[in-house]
Amino acid sequence: MARGDKDQATVVVGRIGRPHGVRGDVTVEVRTDEPDRRFDDGVVLHSDRSGVPTLTVESHRWHSGRLLVHLRGIDDRTAAEALRGALLSVSVDPDELPEDPEEYYDHQLVGLTAVDPSGAAIGEVIHVVHGGQDHLVVRLPSGREAAVPFVEALVPDVDLAAGRVVIDAPEGLLDLAGEPIE
Repeated sequence: MARGDKDQATVVVGRIGRPHGVRGDVTVEVRTDEPDRRFDDGVVLHSDRSGVPTLTVESHRWHSGRLLVHLRGIDDRTAAEALRGALLSVSVDPDELPEDPEEYYDHQLVGLTAVDPSGAAIGEVIHVVHGGQDHLVVRLPSGREAAVPFVEALVPDVDLAAGRVVIDAPEGLLDLAGEPIE
């Protein structure tokens, strides 16, 4: 997630995959826990493609476990193929929370003070890495960075109001911190 203007934050919700059919539908690699909300008809999506800054969802449906989306003005397979790989995001109020109380937007986590279970500061969350397993990237006082798997066993508490996240790292995890993580 990236900060938009001061009144909005940007939340990544998906990446366009291959075209589906010949009428311009695209598959979407979903990156949100709220796909039916984020890809609802009429939603305006921001694209990382130059020349196509915004796209409007005309319709969406699920097919064999995949999200298919038809975007306004993308009416053939060639136009759909040109969008393949585009990262999609939406603007949200920075104070908005996901519907699931155990979920967080990246912009809410970045900047939190990372503390150990006793409350001692161990660093600052500077980035969230998504993949098969999400990781919090913590900048340690030494300037080195550590990627901590964002799982309840290692990150038992996130307190947005207090501006902190508890990291219960096993011995050695933070000692293994290496060069900056991209």
